[in-house]
Amino acid sequence: MKYQSDVEAAQAMTQAYQKLRTEIGQVIVGQEEVVKLLLTAIFCQGHCLLVGVPGLAKTLLIQTIASSLDLSFNRIQFTPDLMPSDIVGSETLDQQRNFKFIKGPVFANIILADEINRTPPKTQAALLEAMQEYSVTVAGQKHDLSRPFFVLATQNPIEQEGTYPLPEAQLDRFMFMIQLDYPSYSEEVNIVKSTTMDRRHQVREVITGAEITEFQQLVRRVPVTDNVIEYAVKMVHKTRPNTGMADKNANDYLEWGAGPRASQALILAAKCNALLSGKYSPDIEDVRSVALPVLRHRIVRNFKAEAEGISVDDIIGRLA
Repeated sequence: MKYQSDVEAAQAMTQAYQKLRTEIGQVIVGQEEVVKLLLTAIFCQGHCLLVGVPGLAKTLLIQTIASSLDLSFNRIQFTPDLMPSDIVGSETLDQQRNFKFIKGPVFANIILADEINRTPPKTQAALLEAMQEYSVTVAGQKHDLSRPFFVLATQNPIEQEGTYPLPEAQLDRFMFMIQLDYPSYSEEVNIVKSTTMDRRHQVREVITGAEITEFQQLVRRVPVTDNVIEYAVKMVHKTRPNTGMADKNANDYLEWGAGPRASQALILAAKCNALLSGKYSPDIEDVRSVALPVLRHRIVRNFKAEAEGISVDDIIGRLA
């Protein structure tokens, strides 16, 4: 173990987080909450889905984070004709006419899955195995992926023609769904100033893969009181309509509620949020602060909610 105690490791993690924020802030203007959630997912060994209209620097943000980490990075542009072998790799004949496995772009520490809803379910399923099992199977052979491994996917919410919506089973594999909004007026002024000049910021690598693995293990060792765990599980149970603990809003506006993975993600994210805030154990406020990105892609609205214009975020806000 690199650190003498968990307290020392927690302090090192907070310092590393501040360094990452500084490096990323040289390229990305604003989006502080989005950056915090992405780094939280990385420290929790989770995957993220970023949803936002074109031009909000989703791809640039992920590339910048990847540049600040001493990890391998690959970008996969999802298209309707993309095949599973284009992601995981395939077997070919070498000069001696023996089969040889050629690794696909999924064999990297950080994968940017750009416009993930543009590719058919068959290809989405190939990525699903990698996300859940940290391995891929080709011609009956299992190939392990290097760790740490993260999938950071992007999706455009306004252009739905020619897209393949992600099935609920795959959405559930993402720890967070992060929604990006337009920048404020002052932020956009700074964006235009910094991107229309002949000057580029060079992002330094500030954390190694070994340190990330150490911090991931630290997050799991953070103690949590029973009342915080019970609060998180109760919040998830409230989303399940027509069950014993269902909230009235869930019965009125939801078709399906969140599963057990939501409870796990709430606690893990709350642990990490506490560490990044300088605390050594999460409280109920930490759970509330991560409820939206954890739950918004795990619950399904019914027709009544859509007809009345009640969003998923509105419903979660009433449950918290």
